[in-house]
Amino acid sequence: MTIESKDQEVNHGVHNYSAEEKWFKPKDPVILERLEWFKDQKLALMMHWGPYSQLGVVESWALSDKDSDWSRTDIDWEEDGEEFKRQYFDLNKTFNPVRFQPEVWADLAAEGGFKYFIFTTKHHDGFSMWDTKETDYRITSSECPFHNHKYADICKHVFDAFREKGLGIAAYFSKADWNTPYYWAPGMDRGKEMWRGPSYDPDEYPWLWEKFVTFTHNQIMELMSKYGRIDVLWLDAGWVGKGKQDIRLGEVVEKAREIQPWLLTADRTIGGEFENYITPEQTIPESPMSVPWESCITMGTSFSFKYEDNYKSTREIIHTLIEIISKGGNLALNVAPQPDGRLPEGAIKRIKELGVWLKVYGEAVYGTRICAPYFKDGFAFTKKGETAYCFRLYQGEDVRYKDEYVYIPYTEKVRRIDMLGWEGNLEFSQTEEGISVRMPTLEEKQEKTPIAHVFRLR
Repeated sequence: MTIESKDQEVNHGVHNYSAEEKWFKPKDPVILERLEWFKDQKLALMMHWGPYSQLGVVESWALSDKDSDWSRTDIDWEEDGEEFKRQYFDLNKTFNPVRFQPEVWADLAAEGGFKYFIFTTKHHDGFSMWDTKETDYRITSSECPFHNHKYADICKHVFDAFREKGLGIAAYFSKADWNTPYYWAPGMDRGKEMWRGPSYDPDEYPWLWEKFVTFTHNQIMELMSKYGRIDVLWLDAGWVGKGKQDIRLGEVVEKAREIQPWLLTADRTIGGEFENYITPEQTIPESPMSVPWESCITMGTSFSFKYEDNYKSTREIIHTLIEIISKGGNLALNVAPQPDGRLPEGAIKRIKELGVWLKVYGEAVYGTRICAPYFKDGFAFTKKGETAYCFRLYQGEDVRYKDEYVYIPYTEKVRRIDMLGWEGNLEFSQTEEGISVRMPTLEEKQEKTPIAHVFRLR
């Protein structure tokens, strides 16, 4: 589906995304260079993780009474909204992921072919996964049983581990914070009926809003100054940042780039100079986009951990990746850790299978750019230099693929064609409408239909 506007509406927790024509091209040559780096990466591992994983419910959103109609559908043990909020905010007192092994996560990500890592340092609920000095609602607080663990400062250890494996680091940070009294302040006109925004009018309480701005800036600068190289500041909560909820983002980004001049910012759905790339969520644009973009899509049905979740097949994940890169984007594949700190076995299996596929076909994925006709009739195209790549996608196990000839809808002049994972050139004939390729006799190692055949056109 394509969303042409960049309004701030959130439908069941899924954000609209900014329109391509409103993308703001940065003037800083360093940021432009880093956007080319970003477009080369193609595949990110995204993780939503926090105390909420213990319940297996949607992250944060159930705290908002205005969103209760959809976000509390899995909350079948507690009808009283205020009691549920107390239970949710008290999850820090039982969060103890003693099986968390950041090196194991990083090894798996590298094996799976991921090139950068997006981690939720703080979601809207305000729980900080690093040793922040701004709030006690954090992983290293004495209230949290994990605070004495050797990996207690989760952001530090996970960022270090992934960086050691050569992956870029993106720090997800929610600009909203539903725990701090500077945002959801008690005793205001809203009473106990909470929504996504602050519980007060910032115009009426400018001193309180200023405390929230300072709090937010201080937390961002902690992450930017104490946790090593950060490649992307990935900002969520798109209702924060305009009109009355101005957090003066430019000030803190300027400070951050004094330390990390290469820093990209993804100020989601806001537009303007700090939305360096566009972030569709749980969707792929219908048409290619020539500006930098990244779709965040879940491996399961939820961004947060869900007990007995249903994961997409490896075929579907790879086809999603192929469609996205053929339209000029990156895939941020979200995998939610369990409350004990391990990744689910089903997710591990798919990551390993994804890595096996990318070892053979990654040449047609990483470092490529869009190439007409992009994504058409079961074919997808990318380009790197003078070489084009054509993916022929097979949708199911029972789809016939042993055709003697394959017709590729590609009209640029081609002198040689071969296939990734197979030695030797292929016979072909070309007309103004496309290319007819004679398929080789392939010794398939398994009976099931391949995920895709990938042709190299030169």
